[in-house]
Amino acid sequence: AMFHYRWYYEQDIEQAGAILPRWRALTRSTQEIDQLSTMIKERQISRLYVVGSNDTTAPVIEASYKRFLDLFAAHIKNGPFVLGRRPGASDFGLYGQLTQLATFDPTPLAITMERAPDVHAWVSIVEDLSGLEPSNDDWFERDALPETLKALLSEVGRTYVPALLANAKAVDEGAETMTTEIDGCVWEQTPFPYQAKCLQWIRQEFVRLDPEDRGVVGDVLAGTGCERLF
Repeated sequence: AMFHYRWYYEQDIEQAGAILPRWRALTRSTQEIDQLSTMIKERQISRLYVVGSNDTTAPVIEASYKRFLDLFAAHIKNGPFVLGRRPGASDFGLYGQLTQLATFDPTPLAITMERAPDVHAWVSIVEDLSGLEPSNDDWFERDALPETLKALLSEVGRTYVPALLANAKAVDEGAETMTTEIDGCVWEQTPFPYQAKCLQWIRQEFVRLDPEDRGVVGDVLAGTGCERLF
């Protein structure tokens, strides 16, 4: 969603084009920065296909982001982190994307503030965790996970899992195009080898779990659509 919003909408394109080159070239002349801006915009817009962003898929991407905001805003009321009262890898993974979606790029920022201002605030909380002294007691209990977590996983199973599986199949077969159906819409894009590696790594980590932990993960994922990954 982040790459889509940033390089699909004109106001987002212009803001990113103005700011991104300055992060690494603040002391350069205005003319040099303008040249960098043009280069960055042209390159990134030309790569929208990599994330499957186009006029057909845009509504699917944006509807999923809006659902995610609603689901995540509800979930962090239990925590305020993904897996309890302390942050973990899942929080930092979401944080990276949300620093841009929820607080920088104009279009998703406006959507975030309208639908889920708690998510905007959550980004600031995760940005500065100084003073936090987490312990293992701060995790959710395995047998008492909130239903909001399952709802989040179901959104992943609904949208990302079909793309991940279809992409891996296309890469394995050496296909030039990956085609699947996501949320009732045809999704077509160029296969992305890195995402095929991501699926491979997920499966490797699942196999490395001991039988008891693997069973717990299986129970958590059951019915979400994410179980199709294994």
